[in-house]
Amino acid sequence: MKDKIETFIKNFAKEVKESNAAIFAGAGLSVTAGFVDWKTLLKPVTEELGLDASKEENLVSVAQYHCNEKAGNRSRLNQLLIDEFSRSAALTENHRILARLPISTYWTTNYDKLIEKALEAAHKVPDVKYTVNQLATTKPKRGAIVYKMHGDIEHPDKAVLTKDDYEAYHINFAPFITALSGDLVSKTFLFLGFRFTDPNIDYILSRIRTTYTKHQREHYCIMRAISRPECDNDADYYYKVLKQKLFIGDLMRFNINTLLIERYDQITEILKKVESIYQLKTVFISGSAYEYGTMGKDKAEKFIHDLSKTLISRGYKIASGFGLGVGSAVINGALEEIYCHSMKTTDEQLILRPFPQNQTGATPMPILWEEYRKDMIPLAGIAIFLLGNKIDGGNVVLANGVQREFEIAVDHGLKVVPVGATGYVAEKLWTEVSANLGKYYPGYSKGFDDNFREIGDTALEPEALLVSVVKLLDKIIRR
Repeated sequence: MKDKIETFIKNFAKEVKESNAAIFAGAGLSVTAGFVDWKTLLKPVTEELGLDASKEENLVSVAQYHCNEKAGNRSRLNQLLIDEFSRSAALTENHRILARLPISTYWTTNYDKLIEKALEAAHKVPDVKYTVNQLATTKPKRGAIVYKMHGDIEHPDKAVLTKDDYEAYHINFAPFITALSGDLVSKTFLFLGFRFTDPNIDYILSRIRTTYTKHQREHYCIMRAISRPECDNDADYYYKVLKQKLFIGDLMRFNINTLLIERYDQITEILKKVESIYQLKTVFISGSAYEYGTMGKDKAEKFIHDLSKTLISRGYKIASGFGLGVGSAVINGALEEIYCHSMKTTDEQLILRPFPQNQTGATPMPILWEEYRKDMIPLAGIAIFLLGNKIDGGNVVLANGVQREFEIAVDHGLKVVPVGATGYVAEKLWTEVSANLGKYYPGYSKGFDDNFREIGDTALEPEALLVSVVKLLDKIIRR
């Protein structure tokens, strides 16, 4: 299973990078944020019916039984939804990671607003769909679509909850079935916190399987393995393990691969690895230069230009704050490759965040710069540091901004690559990292150590230095 999980991480990260990934969130994803699961939600009405909540698994039927007893009146169920899902809940790390990833499609059967809030916290505009009419509109500048196929807590009376609701779903919400069917055909889904007991999902998956037979797109779900402590005895344990195995085999009919985990916090570990792989293909370039040291202005600018161009040609995305004396070379190199050879757009391969130079509002510039850096640097997985000097009071001094960007990069877990051969702050940082390589790159190899020392060699010509930097990045990606 460990190998299977590692394969999933690699494959799903690739789908994320290529904008082919989608998320399907079930109740389990919200439970970890403090919301109740279906069994707990319906426990009061289950007990009112004289049933044992611990024994009831078909909760859709329980909700219907309650409505039957109340002559079709569901006000009690509506109030339960309001009581449980209207309260605030803290976003989980899983929600935050999923929102940070460049995923534009989220499906959920949950009524809460956690996915929307996570997207907003990641500075994205969620376009939420929970009525048929909303499918025909588009929110301006949306960053992701959130399909809430069973409704939203703002309208509990419209929530899909009873057998009547499910039986009429193909009539009342037919466009949602069409939309989800299309996404399941064209995107790779990751199902989280979902038990696959929903009759609507089973209906949709069956239709796709019938149409595409052996050509269904591959999907994934993460599920906790049955553990002995949760079972009454050995016989109960073996029975549940067998049942789970058969269930996993049945999911393969729909080309849904199951990843079994022992603890729910392993989901966070898996998602972090997916995010890390994706981020490693984005490089933040930090640097500033009033003067260019032993390399000289012409050679230094050509080196930076060629480095930026090479990164784009090798599939990296570049993020830059347009540093003094460095930013123009970064942009020129990237644009030359993008316009001449790349099949992608500028927005897909270049993130530019020029630093404001003059204070025009109430916020002091140092505070604004700090927040700016903290917002931009975590977008990347690797940070390259070049040169790093500025003019202050007529004297050339080390650039404290480049130093600060290094500190933020380390705090956010970026792989730091100070090119010491360019001098100034970059040289200072290279000396620090070289002396503590195990701290920044645990378990590094002899070849990695040799390569890292090369990028601090001032005797290297710019062309050779470029080769060393790119070689080091390749080693970081493969680690």
